[in-house]
Amino acid sequence: MKQVTRVFYISVVIAFLFIGWGIIPDSTLPTWNLNNITTNIQSFITDKFGWFYLLSATGFLVFAIFLIFSRYGKIKLGKPDDEPEYPYITWFAMLFSAGMGIGLVFWGAAEPLSHFHTPPTAEPGTQEAAKEAMRYSFFHWGFHPWAIYAVIALALAYFKFRKNAPGVFSAALAPLLGEERIKGPIGTIIDSIAVFATIFGVATSLGFGALQISSGLAYLVPGLNDNFTLQLSIIAVVTVLFMVSAMTGLNKGIKYLSNTNIVLALLLMFFLLFAGPTNFIMDYFTTTFGSYISNLPQMSLRMTPFSEESNTWVQGWTIFYWAWWISWAPFVGTFIARVSRGRTVREFILGVLLVPTIFGALWFSVFGGTTIHLEFFQGMDIQSAVSELGTEVALFAMLENVPLGMVMSIIGLTLISTFFVTSADSATFVLGMQTTGGSLNPRNQVKFTWGIIQSSAAAVLLWQGGLGALQTAAIIAAFPFTVIMIMLCFSLVKSFAEEDRKIGLKKKQ
Repeated sequence: MKQVTRVFYISVVIAFLFIGWGIIPDSTLPTWNLNNITTNIQSFITDKFGWFYLLSATGFLVFAIFLIFSRYGKIKLGKPDDEPEYPYITWFAMLFSAGMGIGLVFWGAAEPLSHFHTPPTAEPGTQEAAKEAMRYSFFHWGFHPWAIYAVIALALAYFKFRKNAPGVFSAALAPLLGEERIKGPIGTIIDSIAVFATIFGVATSLGFGALQISSGLAYLVPGLNDNFTLQLSIIAVVTVLFMVSAMTGLNKGIKYLSNTNIVLALLLMFFLLFAGPTNFIMDYFTTTFGSYISNLPQMSLRMTPFSEESNTWVQGWTIFYWAWWISWAPFVGTFIARVSRGRTVREFILGVLLVPTIFGALWFSVFGGTTIHLEFFQGMDIQSAVSELGTEVALFAMLENVPLGMVMSIIGLTLISTFFVTSADSATFVLGMQTTGGSLNPRNQVKFTWGIIQSSAAAVLLWQGGLGALQTAAIIAAFPFTVIMIMLCFSLVKSFAEEDRKIGLKKKQ
């Protein structure tokens, strides 16, 4: 594997040490086992630096909006005559499948239902709680996460396609740190942090996918037990599938599966929309989107220093989500950058911010709205199934109360599986790219290595602590990368200003 860099060897060693640590039984290391140590680190970060995640995520959104309206918006991500490689529909499908696929299916019904019964400020189970539930679901899956992705992808695409720099994070920091520094230990550390965040950000989502597939199967198939053995079997099967897909390359496996995901997602969503309470869902979507926009500044900066209970809610939801998106950002940002050559800065940011946000809002309105309608107006007790069997069964508990529920549940399981595959094979491509000096076509051996590591990390996290361990890993992985993202913003502005100055001088001449 001649293409690989020092980052590959350093990251592989760290990842295997982590996985090996996780395999050691708790009885062998009662105090120093993986679950205890990571939980303590996660508690320290959320207690002491929750405000840092909140301000950083909001700052990235402000930065993205600034670029849309700035004179830098006309700069192309590529040479002046470069044209986009993919049409809009394929571009949206690929960035969406990589960006949020498994998460939307996992949380589409579960998050609004959870907020409805445990709202941030309202009385549980009331009309006001229902409004808050959907508004915060929009908030957690809307402009903020896609702004995080947009910042990363913009920096990588700009420096790779316009400046001919290697497609790695350290190269995008050259204007800020200098060419010499990024070629030395500092650059290696930066790229290794990005790889570490990617591994555990993606492992979190793969774990969510395995949990939901196993829970869905156990919920739908009598006599089948939802346990770690079933989850591990699912991870093993899907690993084979996504490795086969990854080996076929970006323009075959990932492209076709991304388009398949969109078709299945739209089929499930529109069926539920028209088979369910259509007018309620669309009214809910419309009024909540307006409420989301009008309350965005307040929600973006909401901390609760005088209420420990409310502070726990913010840490468990908003802070977790911002950390999760940041830990996913190296992976999703690299992938979006790879498929966005030829678009202008303004076109790119508008596309990445608006289309997925609106689609995600509609998705939550359909799935979460149907779930809340069943509880609020029809007296169904879906929350009891969730309390007994876990968050991951919310989708299937809701679907069994709609027409053709079994068929829809099977489609839902298929959708989770295909999103699992696209997220994982996209991540193997990105990790391969980041550890081969930015190669746009990393070797299959490199992708195979990262595929095995990703699946192993997801399995270890599930074994150590299930959903809680997955959330803990995301928060820890995101912390150092947040600092790198802030540096990327300054590096971008510095490079944009320099390019703008040169263009101005040329016009004067």
